Amino acid sequence: MNSSAEKEPILSSFLYASVLSHDCLEQALGFVLANRLHNPTLLATQLVDIFNNVMMHDEGIKRSIRLDVQAFKDRDPACLSYSSALLYLKGYHSLQSYRVAHALWNQGRKVLALALQSRISEVFGVDIHPAAKIGEGILLDHGTGVVIGETAVIGDRVSLMQGVTLGGTGNEVGDRHPKVGAGALIGASATILGNIRIGEGAMIAAGSVVLKHIPSHSMVAGIPAKVIGYVDEQDPSLTMNHDASRDFLEQIALNSG
Repeated sequence: MNSSAEKEPILSSFLYASVLSHDCLEQALGFVLANRLHNPTLLATQLVDIFNNVMMHDEGIKRSIRLDVQAFKDRDPACLSYSSALLYLKGYHSLQSYRVAHALWNQGRKVLALALQSRISEVFGVDIHPAAKIGEGILLDHGTGVVIGETAVIGDRVSLMQGVTLGGTGNEVGDRHPKVGAGALIGASATILGNIRIGEGAMIAAGSVVLKHIPSHSMVAGIPAKVIGYVDEQDPSLTMNHDASRDFLEQIALNSG
C-alpha cells in the first residue's frame, strides 16, 4: 500500500485515510463504506460508528469479510490485490454493507437496517434485503443489478454474476425466495424465482429463468431452465468455468427447442 501511494501521489492522501491510518481491516472497511454511503441523513461519522460497532464485536462478520475478500482475489481476475477489493470493488462493498445491515436487523434495529439497504441500492445498484441469509466466501462479480429477496438463503462459497435475481413469484408472504446451495455458480442475468432450491455445486447459465428445484452439481440453461448436463467440479463457483463453448450452446438450443 505504501508503494501504491508512492506510485500515485495524487491518491496518497486517499490511501492513507482509507487504509494506512487504521489499525485493522474492520476499521479500514468501516471508513471506506461510510464514505461511500453517507448522505445528509446518514452522516459519515455516524456510519463509521455503526460499522465499527458491528464489525469489531461480531466474530462471524470478522471471519466473513476476510473470506469474502479472499473470494474476490481468487476468483475475479480483475481484482489485482486485496486492497483493490477493499477500496474499489462495489460488489465487495455492497456485500459487506449488507452484512452490517443484516446484523442490525437481527438486533431488532430494522428501521436502520432498511435505511442502509435503501442507501446500498442507491449507491451500488445492488438490492439485498437485510433479512436475507448469506454465507461466507461469496463473490458478487460486478454486483450491478443483483437483487436478493427477504427470505433468500445463499450457502458458502457461492459466486453470483451481475444482474442475478433471487426473487419471489408474486405478492405471496412468508418463505418465498430461493435457497442456493454451497459452491453454486449463477451466471449473469439469471433469474431464480420462488421458494425453490438450487442444489450444491449447481451451475446456472447466464440469462436462465429458473422456476423449479435444481439438482446438486447439475448444469441448467434456458427459459424456463432445464438440466442440460452435470458439473465435474465440486464447487464450480471456485473455478468460475462458465464459458459458453460451441457444444454448450448447441446443447442449450436442443433442450430449449
